[in-house]
Amino acid sequence: MKKIGFLSFGHWTDSPNSRARSAADVLLQSIDLAVAAEELGADGAYFRVHHFAQQLASPFPLLAAVGAKTSRIEIGTGVIDMRYENPLYMAEDAGAADLIAGGRLQLGISRGSGEQVVDGWRYFGYAPDEGETHADLARRHTEVFYEVLRGKGFAQANPSPMFPNPSGLLRVEPHSAGLRDRIWWGSGSDATAAWAAKMGMNLQVSTLKNDETGRPLHVQQADQIRTYREAWKEAGHAREPRVSVSRSIFALMNEQDRRYFGRGTQGNDTVGFLDDDVQKIFGRNYAAEPASLIEHLAKDEAIAAADTLLLTVPNQLGVEYCAHVIESILKHVAPGLGWR
Repeated sequence: MKKIGFLSFGHWTDSPNSRARSAADVLLQSIDLAVAAEELGADGAYFRVHHFAQQLASPFPLLAAVGAKTSRIEIGTGVIDMRYENPLYMAEDAGAADLIAGGRLQLGISRGSGEQVVDGWRYFGYAPDEGETHADLARRHTEVFYEVLRGKGFAQANPSPMFPNPSGLLRVEPHSAGLRDRIWWGSGSDATAAWAAKMGMNLQVSTLKNDETGRPLHVQQADQIRTYREAWKEAGHAREPRVSVSRSIFALMNEQDRRYFGRGTQGNDTVGFLDDDVQKIFGRNYAAEPASLIEHLAKDEAIAAADTLLLTVPNQLGVEYCAHVIESILKHVAPGLGWR
């Protein structure tokens, strides 16, 4: 059975056509949508992280709030930009949020994507070491964070502490056992997918990647997933990995759906550039009546290769409409593909 969740970018704008006109709107509506998605039977509520933008940013207060208001649904990110993160402080936040959620966090982390400002991570106090790139900075922070999640002591205890210490070296607290197995790397290339496998992280692929072969996105991503699984097997990890794929999929169930997504939607892959000189391929949108969606989605090789599908939702259209988008896929599309 394929798990199905939603991914929200958490946009807000003061446009009169937006149902999310402030940061408070987005945060509170994100909690409400996660609750609604759980009631509908969805498997995951995932949130994007973008700094210096009118979008969701610091994820852990939101994840903790969603965890406190729900009981079953997985709660995750897609993705946290590790160039901006203090790995040890992040481990504390992640441990606390995971404990509040009862061990349901699924944290997607990565190098991030195009930014609103130049070298935004420098304003947060981080910079590459000499000879490093900003991608190296992200991976260095990731390696520290991932190691700390083992829960092993590494810090020398004060011989005259304010409170009694356990014996030996101290670890970051609170520690949430099992969280380390629920870390995902958002990969945009075959090479970083293989690196994530060697590290022992799960894999997230999104609606874009480096255009490495010129073939359709779903074919390139299926190859990327195979590369990942082969590297995982070679690394000899004990557990089975998980792989998620994000897609923009809209079932046209009524006139409102057709008005929003049934006219002039992006029906083909496109190519372009973001914040580097590497050509990217951007995936198509799927928008059609359920029977047609089932036919088209059955041909998406990356979706077939993954165990988790994340549906991007148009959060500015409001909680009720986004819940309708999710419900339409769960009820009218997923069964026809044998996913549930």
